Amino acid sequence: MPMLPAPDYPAEVRARLEADAKEVIARYPGARSALLPLLHLVQAEEGHVTRTGIRFCAEQLDLTTAEVTAVSTFYSMYRRKPSGDYQVGVCTNTLCAVMGGDAIFEELKEHLGVGNGETTEDGAVTLEHIECNAACDFAPVVMVNWEFFDNQTPQSARRLVDDLRAGRTVEPTRGAPLCTFKETARMLAGFPDERPGAVEATGGAGSASLIGLRLAKGEAAPGRGADHVIAPRTTTDHPTDEPPSGHSAEQAPSGHPSSHDAPHETSASDDQHPAGPTAEEGE
Repeated sequence: MPMLPAPDYPAEVRARLEADAKEVIARYPGARSALLPLLHLVQAEEGHVTRTGIRFCAEQLDLTTAEVTAVSTFYSMYRRKPSGDYQVGVCTNTLCAVMGGDAIFEELKEHLGVGNGETTEDGAVTLEHIECNAACDFAPVVMVNWEFFDNQTPQSARRLVDDLRAGRTVEPTRGAPLCTFKETARMLAGFPDERPGAVEATGGAGSASLIGLRLAKGEAAPGRGADHVIAPRTTTDHPTDEPPSGHSAEQAPSGHPSSHDAPHETSASDDQHPAGPTAEEGE
């Protein structure tokens, strides 16, 4: 068992963190709501959430260390042990997996000599498999400190981690320039990215991800003519002559609600077979 209580930060570090914590807490009507960004703040200091960081958060928010620990161990973005400057996450969810994500992950494990959640000996790279990154258009996807590297292969992913370990400049496919995990954690705590041009750098979702949005707004479907338009959903059953599917040859049954809209009979609505707290035991 570790010695209790956890050691404190050095005086100058604590003073700096207290000033930052005060700014974070002031954003919320209830101080307890600041716990998540405060955990990112202490993670930015040491690269993972330490016992000292947990103690600091507890003292700032008048919580117990048990309460803070419960939150810090629930969310996977909070690291529980020392980790690398670059968190390399390989998406192994369904689409990325079948498109090559599993092969990428196996390649990187062998190449780096580490397992899931482990860090290379030089402290540069922590490898992990992660769930969907909401970038299925660009599968398979690898993320480094939550920045996108799209359309990867085992070979390109191998070059990527080699460049990271060698200190060479690596540019994400889209979004802001890459920075270290500690710098990323501070941004997640709610502090601005002060690097020139970083805020202006951006990148949107792919066309496949945006089709639903375009159709919901009544725009033409990608790859179709201007006559293939789905009208936005309104409160009326059929606001235009266009069928719900957008295909002129397909007619929707009149007055037939979807499964989401159709009423469902339940025991509570059946007068002939009442059920619930009004029935006596044994009936």
